[in-house]
Amino acid sequence: VQLQASGGGLVPAGGSLRLSCAASGRAFRTYTMGWFRQAPGKEREFVAAISWPGGSPYYADALKGRFTISRDNAKNTVYLQMNSLKPEDTAVYYCAADPGRVSYRSRDYTYWGQGTQVTVSS
Repeated sequence: VQLQASGGGLVPAGGSLRLSCAASGRAFRTYTMGWFRQAPGKEREFVAAISWPGGSPYYADALKGRFTISRDNAKNTVYLQMNSLKPEDTAVYYCAADPGRVSYRSRDYTYWGQGTQVTVSS
């Protein structure tokens, strides 16, 4: 599985961005998909994940209500809609995939995209 993340950019505080992660491979629909982020000098942290086949979403507690994860199995793509962005959301955002169950731990994901930079200005 190869993952290609896109959609990052520079946005003012309070703005929105939608990240996309396009996956190769017919097995996409059977994979748990996750989003993580890593700010400079900090560890990679869980943002959101979505299961298969039901597509149940899971979020980091601090991000509930602002971020929404979704998947389109027909397009082999997972999305992360980010609203009401804050400067502390600034980070490189990574998408990840794994054939296992949903996990909040980055080490449980086998496949990773290259990351997309999100910068929120104050």
